[in-house]
Amino acid sequence: MPDSHAILSASASHRWLMCPPSVRLCEQFPGDGASEYAAEGTEAHELCEFKLKTALGMDATDPTPELSRYSEEMDECSSGYASFVLELVNEAAKSCSDPKVLIEQRVDFSQWVPEGFGTADCIIVSDGTLRIVDYKHGLGVLVEAENNPQMKCYALGALEIFDVLYDIEKISMTIYQPRRENISTWEISRDELLQWAENTLKPIASLAFAGEGKFCAGEWCGFCKAKHACRARAEANLLLAKHDFKLPDLLEDIEIEVILSQVDELTAWANDIKEYALKQAIGGKEWHGWKLVEGRSVRKFTSEDKVIKAVCEAGFDPFEKKLIGITAMQKLLGKAKFDELLSGLIAKSKGKPTLVPESDKRPAVSSATLDFKEE
Repeated sequence: MPDSHAILSASASHRWLMCPPSVRLCEQFPGDGASEYAAEGTEAHELCEFKLKTALGMDATDPTPELSRYSEEMDECSSGYASFVLELVNEAAKSCSDPKVLIEQRVDFSQWVPEGFGTADCIIVSDGTLRIVDYKHGLGVLVEAENNPQMKCYALGALEIFDVLYDIEKISMTIYQPRRENISTWEISRDELLQWAENTLKPIASLAFAGEGKFCAGEWCGFCKAKHACRARAEANLLLAKHDFKLPDLLEDIEIEVILSQVDELTAWANDIKEYALKQAIGGKEWHGWKLVEGRSVRKFTSEDKVIKAVCEAGFDPFEKKLIGITAMQKLLGKAKFDELLSGLIAKSKGKPTLVPESDKRPAVSSATLDFKEE
């Protein structure tokens, strides 16, 4: 059973741990249904499950014919995931004669989170180590395993099942996110995990379940159903108005540093407000001083087949030929063939300089280095 039905779901734990009352607030806003990205992720998980079960010699039905969003990329990602997990299983077998592997396993962590349960993509249990692997198909947000509360909730649920049967001392958690070339692994001791569960997870989950606690805005607001109407989020973003929207060269350094730390969230909040207001207007609401108009339209052919026929009969060639892009080419050839044929013909230019928080794992570049590159 997917953890999306849990009130305090593991997948949303990062948000409700930071902003406990958001859980009950979200119940006031009906969902818009699963996004296209979520639907694609669900199908990718189905393929991952099949590939992994097949690799482990388990009975499984190939879901490919039923996958409406299947692609060569999805196929390669799922194969890579199955191979990666198989390596972990083989590694576990070196220290344990009979490691246990569970795929798409429901776990219960309600001892710490009211009605808390979820579904772990893969659990590997052996003497000494409990391994949790979570597949992420998303391309947008980079997901790290370090201190990941979703993974820690899954680990707690797995401990509830196996702690008595196996002598578990540490938990290894891995995020496998192939489309971001991200394999992130983090370890924590069993005792440290249980301390976090008792001292942090349990008290905050109790507040969240009761709809209590303090609202707190941050990057975790992005997936909150109440993000467009949350007063706390609005107040946090409007605090930037204290800078009176001065020109950048009139601001003190410390003011710019404060704004830099909030500007992405401010932009996201403003876009959420615009999107919400548009949806309401389309639904019939009238905003004072605003009106709904038809946006810029784009011309298009009503029938490409008829256009081709008409142009060809007139003696003209209606087609153009150009080389497809690298991503499309990799999908066309498949990764192995792509690497075989074109690995020596790919050049990757340096990315455009961008300013990020110090917590970002990319190495810093100096202005002198940038000047040299430009020359």
